[in-house]
Amino acid sequence: MKNWILFGVTAIAVFLLAMLAYTIIDRKAEARFAYQPKVEIEGVEPRDSVWGLNYPRQYQSYMKTADTTFKSMYNTSGFADILDEQSELVVLWAGYGFGKDYNQPRGHVYAVADILKTLRTGAPMKEGDGPMPSTCWTCKSPDVPRLMKEMGATEFYSKQFSDLGSEVINPIGCADCHDPNTMNLTVTRPALIEAYEAMGKNINDASHQEMRSLVCAQCHVEYYFDKDKPGKEGANYLTFPWKDGMDVESAEAYYDKTDFADWVHPISKTRMLKAQHPDYELFQQGVHAKRGVSCADCHMPYKSEGGQKFTDHHIGSPLENVENSCFVCHREKVSDLVDDVYERQRKIKEGTSELQTLIAKAHIEAGKAWELGATKEQMKEIQKGIRHAQWRWDYSVASHGAAFHAPLETSRIVTSATRIIMESRLELMQLLNSLGHSGDVEMPDLNSKAALQEYTGIDIEKERYNKEKFLEEIVPKWMKEGKERESKMNVKEVGSK
Repeated sequence: MKNWILFGVTAIAVFLLAMLAYTIIDRKAEARFAYQPKVEIEGVEPRDSVWGLNYPRQYQSYMKTADTTFKSMYNTSGFADILDEQSELVVLWAGYGFGKDYNQPRGHVYAVADILKTLRTGAPMKEGDGPMPSTCWTCKSPDVPRLMKEMGATEFYSKQFSDLGSEVINPIGCADCHDPNTMNLTVTRPALIEAYEAMGKNINDASHQEMRSLVCAQCHVEYYFDKDKPGKEGANYLTFPWKDGMDVESAEAYYDKTDFADWVHPISKTRMLKAQHPDYELFQQGVHAKRGVSCADCHMPYKSEGGQKFTDHHIGSPLENVENSCFVCHREKVSDLVDDVYERQRKIKEGTSELQTLIAKAHIEAGKAWELGATKEQMKEIQKGIRHAQWRWDYSVASHGAAFHAPLETSRIVTSATRIIMESRLELMQLLNSLGHSGDVEMPDLNSKAALQEYTGIDIEKERYNKEKFLEEIVPKWMKEGKERESKMNVKEVGSK
C-alpha cells in the first residue's frame, strides 16, 4: 500500500513538472515571436496604427488613453471646464486666449482633436488666417517631426496654425519618442536639445533612465515663442528659458531681462507671462526625481500580459493604477497612498485658490488707479508685483502634478507669490487714496464665468458660433486631405520586395 502511495505521489509530481516545463517552453516560444516585426518602419512614420502592427501590446495600451472615465479628487481624464469651476481666472487671463476657454487636459489620443476644438485657437477659414502660429502644433503630433525634417524647424515655426491643418492629423504617438530603427527613446523636438546646449550640456550623454523622463520633457515644460532669435527672425521659435536655471526665479529673471511678455493685460495694463506646463522642472525638485525615479516609472509602469513584460502606454494618472505604479517601491495600502496624494493636493489648492482671487482683485484695482489718472511711474512697481505674482501662481498650477511632484517647492512658490501680491495691493490702496478714492474698489461677480467674460470684453457667443462653423466646414476638409496624402504612403511588409 505504501508503495502505491509513493508511486501515485511520484506520478503527480512528474506530471506537474512536465506541465511546468511545457509552460516555460511555450512562453519562451511566444516571447521569441512576440516582437517579430511585420512591417518595415522607415523615416518618421506618424501613423500609430502602422507601429501597432509590430508592437500590438504597446499600441493597444496606448489606445486606452481614449478612456475618459477616470476621476480623482481634483482631476479627471474626461471633460472639465476650469473657467466654470474657478471663474476668477477669466480676469487673470483677460485679453489672452485662456480667458475664453480652458479645460482639463484629456489623454494623448485627443491631442489634435482638442486643440482644434478649443476657442483659444480661433476659427481660421483659410490658410494664413487665425490668431495662432504653427508653433502651437509642436507638441500635438508625430506629424511635427516629419514636417520639421521635410521643411526645417525654422520654416515650420514661421507658418500660421492654419497653414498646416491638413498636415497635422495624427495625435501624439510612437514617432514622438521612439527611433523606428532601434526603438530606443529619442528626442524629436529641437527645443529640448537646444535648451541643453544653452546650459552647456549634451543631451546625448543622458542615460536610459534619464531618457524615460526627457522624452516627456520635450513638451511638459515651460517654454515661450521667441520672435527675435538671432538668425531666426520672423519665426515663433519654440525656446525653453533654462539658460540660467530651471527654477521659477531663474525663468522669471530670464523673461524680465528681455522684458518678454506673452500679452498685455487690458485692465491693469501689465506685461504678463503665461506659464505653460513646467512639469519636468518642478518634478526635478521633488523626492521622486532625487531618488532616480523617472516619469515613465509611475505614468507608464511595466505590466505583464501572456507572459510578456512590456511598458504600459496607457499614460495617465498613477492614481488610476496604484498597484502597478506605486507598489514597486511602496508597501502601504492603496487607500493610504491615495489619501497622502489628496492631502498634498488639498493643502496646495487652499493656497492657490486664495492667491488667484487676490490677483484678480489686484488687476481690477489697478484698472481703477489708471481710471483715476495714475502715472506710469506710480504704477511701475505695482505692475511688476502683479506680473511676478501671477507668473508664480501660474507656474504652480499649470504643472498639473506639482502638488504631488514637489509639494515643498510648490508651497514655497505660492507663499512668495501671495506675499508679492499682498504688498502690491497695499501699494495700490495707498495710491488709490492719494488719487481720491476711499474704501474698496467695486468688484464684478468673481463667481460667474459668463459675467466675467462679458466684463473683460469677450463675445463668447460669437466665439462659439465661429468655432462651430470652423469645425463643420474646415476641419473635415483638413482631415480628408491629410488622409488622401497618407493613402499614398506605402507600408512595406518585412521580407517583401
